[in-house]
Amino acid sequence: MQWFSDLIFHHSVAHTILVLSIVIASGVALGDLRIRGIGLGIAGVMFTGLAMAHFGFVLDMEILEFCREFGLILFVYTVGMQVGPSFFASFKKQGLKLNLLAGSVVLLGATTAVVLHFITGTPVAIMVGILSGAVTNTPGLGAATQALREAGTSIEATGMGYAVAYPFGIIGIILVMIGVRFVFKINVSRECEEFENSRRVTTEIPRNHNLIVTNPNVVGKSIRVLSDMLKCNFVISRLMRGEQIYVPSPDTVVELNDLLHVVCSQESASQLSVLIGTISETDIRNVSSQVVTRGIVVTHKQVVGKTIGALNLTERHNVTVTRISRAGLDLIASKGIELAFGDRLTVVGCSEGVSNLALEMGDSVKELNHPNILPIFLGIMFGIMLGSIPFSIPGIPAPVKLGLAGGPLLVALLFSRLGRVGPVLFYLPQGANFSLREVGITLFLACVGLKSGGKFVETLLAGDGVYWMAMGAIITLLPLLIVSVVARVILKVDYMTLCGLLAGSMTDPPALSFANQIASSDAPSITYASVYALTMFLRILTAQAIVLLLV
Repeated sequence: MQWFSDLIFHHSVAHTILVLSIVIASGVALGDLRIRGIGLGIAGVMFTGLAMAHFGFVLDMEILEFCREFGLILFVYTVGMQVGPSFFASFKKQGLKLNLLAGSVVLLGATTAVVLHFITGTPVAIMVGILSGAVTNTPGLGAATQALREAGTSIEATGMGYAVAYPFGIIGIILVMIGVRFVFKINVSRECEEFENSRRVTTEIPRNHNLIVTNPNVVGKSIRVLSDMLKCNFVISRLMRGEQIYVPSPDTVVELNDLLHVVCSQESASQLSVLIGTISETDIRNVSSQVVTRGIVVTHKQVVGKTIGALNLTERHNVTVTRISRAGLDLIASKGIELAFGDRLTVVGCSEGVSNLALEMGDSVKELNHPNILPIFLGIMFGIMLGSIPFSIPGIPAPVKLGLAGGPLLVALLFSRLGRVGPVLFYLPQGANFSLREVGITLFLACVGLKSGGKFVETLLAGDGVYWMAMGAIITLLPLLIVSVVARVILKVDYMTLCGLLAGSMTDPPALSFANQIASSDAPSITYASVYALTMFLRILTAQAIVLLLV
């Protein structure tokens, strides 16, 4: 059995891969264990790494460093690719207010950590670990360790500070949600109903409406003229005149008693009913005709980045695009919208025209699901280059770098928002994105645990572990409580949105899961997605800023 002993205890490539595989597999299994719906999640990998290191399983330090940093790069890059479009869109309407509140949680947490550092004299290397664990943010830990290493500071205790503070970071946010509900005597069912009612009024979700032309002022005008006259977003997909149904073109002239099928928001439908005519109970889609409806996926590079209006689809194919499904959202297909790779179009028209459009758009599910490796490593390359550029900020003694965490994240946000740069499409299928992200974060956490686990138990039992845990609890609770009171009392934020805000500000999926369980509404998930990108970015930057300012 000498071969087995060599495999387990002697440094080699096989030994390294075996230890990492054991840590990750057992850690994922540990994270899946749940007590009352609460579990460690992916952080279980770090705790199994700590345990393995405690019992003497160690890796070559250079290999450990490489695996940790490469895992971090994969994770932050795929996160940026996922949330890039919503990152920029989240600043619209209520998103700005919610992002300001989430940013306040981040800044208050960082401020609390700095104050505790000066009061207690806890080393910065340990404090940034406690901060990252208290806010359950692994990329922040990665950014902090990267900055510490560049500053020539030991990072051995950073991972231990993170591991000690992390468990209460998960529990603390849930306790705040429960406390807010109890203190303000919130009726969750009533607030859910009020939220859904308000969303039905204000939402821009595309809906189907049928209007009879009764206003003589619009008779004789083309649909193109009506679109210019009416300051709202809508698409007319069918026109019924007598017994004939066809797809109107922009030059089609409307007549009295024409029945129009319009795709628009609920609010726009009310405006159109006043300006065009009355809402009809007859749904043109249920009337037999030669007009068909089909979903088409955009997979041809040639049409990516072009607008609906520039493609002249009605004139060329006698079809109309009514909706665009993108990243789980349904959009009204206005002529100014640019097509993105992976968009799913709802198309109305004659059978031949729809088939021709499908050929032009690609409509290849195989192409959609096939991951393109070039943009992944091209983006990582630019991200590392950007993260390595030093730039000076007044008041900070050392040049600032985005590092291996911030650089790839920023580039991924930008490229995913653009969608296409020259001939390169920056599109990553959801399944591929999720797989790469999980591989990256598990590699990173396994290496953090293996690097820090040698002295973890000693620190927790005989050292300052309990002391660190108490400071982590303060960093977790204080910002959440302050922002919760401000959001609820002053800004009148509803409870479901507040829960999503708290979970998003801590980038905490278990907390979001808990919020979804207590609220029969998707409001927590909507808010979580809205603030996640900015919060993640701020967590990375503030962790680095603390190191640069204090080390």
